[in-house]
Amino acid sequence: MNYEFAGLPLHILLVHFVVIAVPLSALCIVVTAVWPAARRRLGVVTPIIALLTLIAVPITTDAGEWLEERVALTPLVAAHAALGENLLPWAVGTFIVALLQWAWFRFGTARMPARVARGTITVILALAVAVVAVGSVVTVIQIGEAGARAVWTGNYTQDPK
Repeated sequence: MNYEFAGLPLHILLVHFVVIAVPLSALCIVVTAVWPAARRRLGVVTPIIALLTLIAVPITTDAGEWLEERVALTPLVAAHAALGENLLPWAVGTFIVALLQWAWFRFGTARMPARVARGTITVILALAVAVVAVGSVVTVIQIGEAGARAVWTGNYTQDPK
């Protein structure tokens, strides 16, 4: 497949979506976990954002692998590519947690009579939210930082003279 658009490698364009969508998905699941009014307003939007992110991550990774075959393989490019492989599991986890959280607050809490059981499930979901939110955001930052180093190291100077 040709991952090029208007003469530019598609990875360069897609990565901007992923860099916004991953933290946005994380923010939505955290807000949904702690703020009932936001939970009601966001509703199914949170799992939809997480799903779009999940779809975008492997496409962006494939476009990156396509680009990797067309640039000089340096240690910085290799490090960025290796880190890039770590994002998909976090995107999967974020989507699963977003979907479970939405389903729980939409259908589960009203049907479960035992207050202790409701509280336990809510706490477990909150812990899962914390883990995937932090993990996904930290991972996307590491990948982005490695990508920026791969592109800009040796190509930028503070003194243009």
